[in-house]
This record gives sequence, C-alpha cells and structure tokens, in this order.
Amino acid sequence: MDYIAHIRQSDGKVQTVMEHLTEVKELAEQYGKRIGIKHLAGLAGLLHDLGKYTDEFKEYILEAVNNPDSPPKRGSVDHSTAGGKLLYDLLHKTNIERLKGMVAEVVGNAVISHHAYLHDFITPELESKYLNRVRDKDLPEFPNTVQCFFQTIINKSDFSEYVEKASKELESFIANEPPEDSEKQLMFLTKLVFSALIDADRTNTRLFEEDKQHELTENQSIFHQYYNRLQAKIHSFKSHPSAETPINRLRTEMSEQCEAFASRPTGVFTLSIPTGGGKTLASLRYALKHALIQGKKRIIYVVPYTTIIEQNAAEVRDILQDDENILEHHSNIIEDVDDNDELQDGFVTKQQKLKLAKDNWDSPIIFTTMVQFLNVFYAKGSRNIRRLHNLSESVIIFDEVQKVPVKCVSLFNQALNFLKSYCQTSIVLCTATQPALNFVDHKLDIDADAEMIEKLDHVVEAFKRVEIVDEATDKAMDSEELSEFVTSKLEEIQSVLIILNTKKVAKDLYQQLEEIGQVPVYHLSTSMCAAHRNEILEEVKTQLAEGNQVICVSTQLIEAGVDISFDCVVRSLAGLDSIAQAAGRCNRHGEKDLRQVYVIDHKEENLSKLEEIKKGKEITGKILIDMKKDPRKHGGNLLSRQAMEFYFKNFYADLSNDLNYSIKQLRTDMTNLLMAPRAENEYVHAYQSKTGKGLPLFITGSYQTAAEHFQVIDNVTTPVLVPYKEGENIIAELNGTERIDDLTKLLRKAQHYSVNLYSHELRKLSNEKALEIHLEGTIYELKESWYSEKYGVDLEGEGELQLLIN
Repeated sequence: MDYIAHIRQSDGKVQTVMEHLTEVKELAEQYGKRIGIKHLAGLAGLLHDLGKYTDEFKEYILEAVNNPDSPPKRGSVDHSTAGGKLLYDLLHKTNIERLKGMVAEVVGNAVISHHAYLHDFITPELESKYLNRVRDKDLPEFPNTVQCFFQTIINKSDFSEYVEKASKELESFIANEPPEDSEKQLMFLTKLVFSALIDADRTNTRLFEEDKQHELTENQSIFHQYYNRLQAKIHSFKSHPSAETPINRLRTEMSEQCEAFASRPTGVFTLSIPTGGGKTLASLRYALKHALIQGKKRIIYVVPYTTIIEQNAAEVRDILQDDENILEHHSNIIEDVDDNDELQDGFVTKQQKLKLAKDNWDSPIIFTTMVQFLNVFYAKGSRNIRRLHNLSESVIIFDEVQKVPVKCVSLFNQALNFLKSYCQTSIVLCTATQPALNFVDHKLDIDADAEMIEKLDHVVEAFKRVEIVDEATDKAMDSEELSEFVTSKLEEIQSVLIILNTKKVAKDLYQQLEEIGQVPVYHLSTSMCAAHRNEILEEVKTQLAEGNQVICVSTQLIEAGVDISFDCVVRSLAGLDSIAQAAGRCNRHGEKDLRQVYVIDHKEENLSKLEEIKKGKEITGKILIDMKKDPRKHGGNLLSRQAMEFYFKNFYADLSNDLNYSIKQLRTDMTNLLMAPRAENEYVHAYQSKTGKGLPLFITGSYQTAAEHFQVIDNVTTPVLVPYKEGENIIAELNGTERIDDLTKLLRKAQHYSVNLYSHELRKLSNEKALEIHLEGTIYELKESWYSEKYGVDLEGEGELQLLIN
C-alpha cells in the first residue's frame, strides 16, 4: 500500500502522501505567487507532511481508523519535523550559503510548526526550539523518508533548482531593507509562508474530506457588479427631496473626492470625514473603484468593536444587494483547547472538522474587528495566522482607527507598513479624529498628501451640529444627581443618550431612571449578544422616528459606527476622541438647530483598571481647563483639529513606555522579541556569554514566546453562546451536524448569539453551574436563567429571558 496522508471518514478512501504534498504545494504556490513568494510557500507545502512517509505513521493512522473507540496513544508519532530537518541537513549543516540558510530557517520553521505555532529561534531560557527539532531530534525512519520523497515527489536536481528559486525570492524580499531591518521583514516573511501553508493544508484536507475540487475565486467580476449597484444607489439619492440641502451636497462632494482618489497607487491614506458625513458610502466608493483599477482581491473593513459590525455590514449589504459574499467575522466562537493537533492528523474527528471549517477570509468583502486583525499577525494558534496571506493585494479600511489599543500602536504600525510595502495592500485610516500614528517611535508610513478630503477645516465647520457644554470641570456627579440632570433636560427635548465609561455605573443609572418611569428607558451593554443589542437599537430608532420621548443608557459601544441621532448627549469625561464620537450621535444629520453635548464627571466610575480611559480623561480635562481660562485656546473648539492633535500627541507621549507592548514578566517588549536586530538581541548576547560561541542561526526572533504573551485586550475573554432566541437552537445544531460546510455556516451565525466574558466572569458562572460545555470543551453555553432581557449576561442568575421568548 502507498503511504497514507488521510483516510476519508465517509467512504474510507485514502489520500496518499504524494497526492497531499503535491496538491498542498500547488495551493501554497497560488497563495504565494501574488506576493512574490511562490516557491518559498510551495517549498513549505512540498515538505510539511514529509514525515508521513514512515511505516510508523501508516500503522498509526490505520489503527486509529480501525479502532476509533481506542485509538493509539497521543504522543506516538511526529510527522512534521522531517521536512524541516531535511532543509536543515541540505542547506544549513555545512558550507552554509547565507540565503539558503535563511530559506531553511524561514520555511523549516513553518513546516515543523504547522500543527501548532511558529517556534522560537531563541527562547528567554537561551534555547533554540527550532534547532531542538531540526538538528537535535532523532527520527529513526528519516533516511527512508528522504529516499521516498526524492523517488516519488521530486528528484534531487529538480529540488535543488526549486530551492534556488526560493532563495532568489527571499533575496528580493530583503533586498531594499537595511541590515538592521532584515529581522523584522524575515519575521513577517516567515509568518506569510506559515499562513500560506496552514491555509493550503487545511483547504486541501477539507476538499478531500468533502470530495470536492478546488475552485479559484475571481472577485473582479463581483466588484464590477458591486460598483454598478453602488452607482445606481448614488444616482437614486439625487432624486431625494433633501438632496440639495447643504449637508447632503457636501456629503456628495466628499464621496466624489473619494472616488477620484481611487486612481492613486497603493499606499496608506487618511479619510477624515466628520461623523455623519457618510464615510461608509464614501469609503466603499473608493475601495471598489481602487480594487477595479489596481486589481485588488478583496475589501476588508476593520472596526473597533464587535458591536458595530452588524450595522456596517447590513448597510453595505443593502447597497450591494448581496448576502452570500459579505463575511462578518466577529470572533472565534470555538477556541482551540489544545492547538497542537498533530496527533489527530490523518483521520477526521469532530474537533478536526471544526478546525477545517472555512474561516480563512477569502470572501470579496469582509467585516472584522481590530482584535481579530491584530490577532492575525501576533496571536498564538494557527487559526488566526491562517488568514494573513489573504490580507495581501487588498483594500483595508480601518473604521475609527483611533481605537487602536495604546500597547499595540507600534505593532499595528509595523503590520500596516509591511502590508503596504510588501503585500501591495492599500490602507485607509477612516475617522473623524485621526490619531498621531506618525508621531511615535515606530512610525506609520503614511503617504504624502494622504488625506482624501479637500479643505478639511471648512468641512468640519460645515458639519458643526452640536456645542460642547463643560459640566465636568467644576463638579462631579453621582448616578442620582445624573438621573436628576437627565430628567430635567426632558422638559425641553425629546431624547437623551447617556454614555458612561463602565458597565456598572451604566447599569446603576439605568435602574434609577427606570424606577422614575417618566419615559421609556433602554440599556445597551457588551454583556448582551449582538442580536439582542441590535433589537434594542431598532426599538430606540423606532421611538426616535415617531418623535417619542426616550432615554438610552450605554457604554462606549454606541459611539463608533452606530447610525442614530438624539436631541441631546451626555458623555462621561473620557478621551477627546470618545467625546467627539459621542457628539456624532447628537443631531447627527443636522436636522435641528445646534444641540448640546454635555460632558460630565461621574464620581462613581472606577477607572483603576482602565488605564487608557483614565489617561484620556486626564488630558481632556486639561484641555477643558485651558479653554475655560481662554476660549481661544485649541482652535476655540473642543472638537477642532488643533485640539485633537494636541490630545493625541500628549496621549501617546504620556503612554510612550507602553507603545511597544511591554511584557513585564520578561523585562522586554513584543517589538524586541519579534524584530530586534541580531546585534541588539539580548538573548543572543546572553547565549554567547553562556556558551562561548555565537547562535548558529541567521534569524533570532522569539515568535512563540511573543505569541503566548500577546492579547489585544488585557483581560482575556472567552466567547459564550447565550440562549437568546435562535442562540439556543445553534448549540443543538453544532452538536448534531457533521458536514464541514454546515459547521462553517453555523459558526458564522453563532457570532450573533455569543458574549465575550472575562476570566473572572467565566469562573463565577462555572462555579454557579451556569454553563454547559460542548464538543469536548471547545464551546461554552450559558443556561437560560443567567441571561436577562435588560442586562444580557446576568451574573446573579436572575435573568428573565422567558418573558422575552414568549
């Protein structure tokens, strides 16, 4: 019998090692070709499962399939080391050529890691996990494995020629970089190769399991169709009765400027349309035209919060009249309990099917979050990095880019610089409050004349619909005083939105206002699943449209991207960007005369664990004091460009020690672990002092260590499915379905019915027996009585969801 790569569950058909390696190579070449690394990616595909050319693996997989109730013990077979070892032996052991040595490291690391995550070339303990595998590990059947490879897959001469082509690609990749930057680019290159390999391997395995052929996606024709539909929508606006109002004329003008800007080459640009200026439509107009002119493969919207994906995606779906090809990716519903799945490979379990489910971001238009975007580059686990190669040749629009977490600013800038310079990706920083990302040490390489909108100061003035009223400088309020303040405003106006910094005070204020019972009061919180929040927002919009009096109490989730307009907004003192975003929910379309946004200081908010909000609050407070003393300061307007630039420069200066993602346990930071030049790498120096010789490697990054310490949100969260409406049915379907396509659809649907919980919340619910665990610990489900119609996840177990369901 031929050596076996996989055995199909449905009919027992065998995929041979030769078939799998050849097909994965071809897929990886397709992914890599677009960005000039066809042979580097293909080499990884060719070698990744080389270790399946062993009797040991063949016996293992047959035993696993024939005895599913008592499969072989975990830890019995290693099939991923062999490919990396072959490269090391051929290119790194003796007579090392620099370029080929680097090929061995880049590709070899991807190969040995393809069931887990990239290895450290050197660890904080001064070991090389990479060398431990490719140089030191004993593989008894290795000589026979190599012989089989050269006999059945590719002969030695052709293999040498293929390696030569890969070396030329690597040379081109680093040719224009100074030596001190080569470590950074090699890190990104290794991750690109790894991404292409992971996606090619999982795609081929999924296609074999489902007995399907690979179909190439061609998005240009879809983009043409989308562009025509967008133009029809724009044309329809012209016949609207309000089309000739000054605000709508200005929106049209800015939208046209964005389309004209689309002819510019690939780069990093800014789109500083004021809140309510129609930036979703304008940015889509740019993206579609640019994708058609420059041949881009996809359009990706990155938003700060999961809470606004649905609305933005729904708006785009409505314009483009397409549900199928517009992907929303909020979070990974299923977390990998044990990401190293090498010992399950070959036969498909339910867990493997969940991994093979298609979440690789190959749709024409994708909506995702800042957390998911940063995870692609820096988080552990193969599921995240699988998507990286699909960011190439794209248009990426960062909505509300000012919300990049401070500790991630340097990492964010480096990722964007790489996408622009090496992956032919165009990037749009889309916000009314542009952060000063080019005033930090690891600067963002923003193009000259990057702003899409002309005469920006005039535009900002024309969109002025609110005045900021400082109620914070001279006094602070508690929830009772704020409740009285809000109800007093309802004597003059119809609707009030209150945005507070913490869920606790928002909940307290909501309860106080509800007890008064004067008008309908609504509450929005991240403790609610997306489907729940959307229903509440729709109810609030209906009340507003009918002219009814209404109060809405929310955390900052409502600030970004939610198209809603109140007569009055009350915002708890926070960063100036947050206040500007809150102001965008007041008199949004200029439908009324100048309206008020009141900035208050809530004395009961505990910001001790919210350092960025706390720092932002301090700087905004100083600006308010400055303007109280001299109203002409900071451009004479709290929302001016001068005030915003002053705010961000001071914000980043005050938090400068945090910009590189400090890792206190290791007394270093992420940029050092990933990108430090060899001459400045403290681990390399320590290794030399300890051993008396240099580290015998060209690349010195600590990739796995960095990934293990990376999390965008300080407190780790876990997605939990909640029993809100369809949510309770999704669990049953996930437990019951076996087809990978069905699992893919269910996982996407489940995003709308999940809530991300912090570890202490998860612990409390677990202790209270409020959680059900499914699919071998990969999915958490919340029991019904722990979810409330008013608050979402209810840690007290007093939910009243049954009233909502009935």
